[in-house]
Amino acid sequence: MHPTGTHIAYLHLCHRKLWLFANGLNMEQQSVLVAEGKQIDEQSYSQRADRWQELAIEGIKIDHYDAVRGIVREVKKSRKREDAHLAQLKYYLFVLERNEVAVSHGLLEYPKLRQSEEVYLTDEDRQTIPLWEAEVLRIIDLPACPALVKKGICKRCAYYEFCYVEE
Repeated sequence: MHPTGTHIAYLHLCHRKLWLFANGLNMEQQSVLVAEGKQIDEQSYSQRADRWQELAIEGIKIDHYDAVRGIVREVKKSRKREDAHLAQLKYYLFVLERNEVAVSHGLLEYPKLRQSEEVYLTDEDRQTIPLWEAEVLRIIDLPACPALVKKGICKRCAYYEFCYVEE
């Protein structure tokens, strides 16, 4: 099994969320915040829609790939937890490169902020990303859900009620 972009993002956000998601508890489907993010993605930059295509490889789904220019675009709602956004995009670049798919760089876009950032895969990333993959698989295979680690992002997480409901 190869990790998905979501697994890599969750690795950088919360190991508990990663484990829960990978083990079949997908709370994102009911999340208003996730729905809003998908709407932003679908409505942003509509004039460029013809250039971008969906691409599936190694179990990941890249929503926006420009095969002519070799660019992967990832659209996010806000810069909160940008490290997870960068990791996810770099993972996509890594997987494409590993599979000999033409890729130049990534574009991380925040339409609501009218900001974008070019992202390139470095030699250091090429050494680090296989470690991310191994860590994702290690966490997924744990016999029990990792302990709760309280973070500032918890209150807006789709898994909040699962983690914080008192018994």
